Formats: sequence, structure tokens, C-alpha cells
Amino acid sequence: MPAIERLTVTMPAEMAATLRQTVEGGEYASASEVVREALREWSRRRDQERRDLEGLREAIRDGDESGPSIPAEEVFAEVRRMIADRRSQRR
Repeated sequence: MPAIERLTVTMPAEMAATLRQTVEGGEYASASEVVREALREWSRRRDQERRDLEGLREAIRDGDESGPSIPAEEVFAEVRRMIADRRSQRR
């Protein structure tokens, strides 16, 4: 079993009341269990955010390495031309 360390945590009264109500309602056996679960969830979310950020950084690197970009105006002009061509072929 890992070492246990006792901490004192300060929180707004509303949060403390919610924590106490959760324990009194039987969802958790103690306030410590609530806090441990909250920290585990926070840690999972933070890890996911870090993975997401690294994925974005990788996508940016891939984009930078893929060569020069095309200005959006040129892309939209080409799409508009293609749409106009298709419409004219239908007539």
C-alpha cells in the first residue's frame, strides 16, 4: 500500500457543503474518498489535454513540413470555378 500523507485543504463553503452532503448521502464513505476521486479525474483530464495538445503540435509540424500553403482566397476561387463549371454542364 502506498504511503499515506495527511493534508489540510481549504475550499469555499459551498464546496465543503456539497462534499459533506455527498458523504452523508452514502455515495462515499469519507471526504477523503471524494477528494481522491476528484484528483484522479482531474489527473485523467489533464493527461488527455496534454495528449490532445501534443497531437495538435504534431499536426502543426506536419503542416509546416508539407510545403508552402495556398492562400484561402485562391482555394475559394477554385472551388467557386468548379461549382460554376458543374452548373454550366447541367444546362
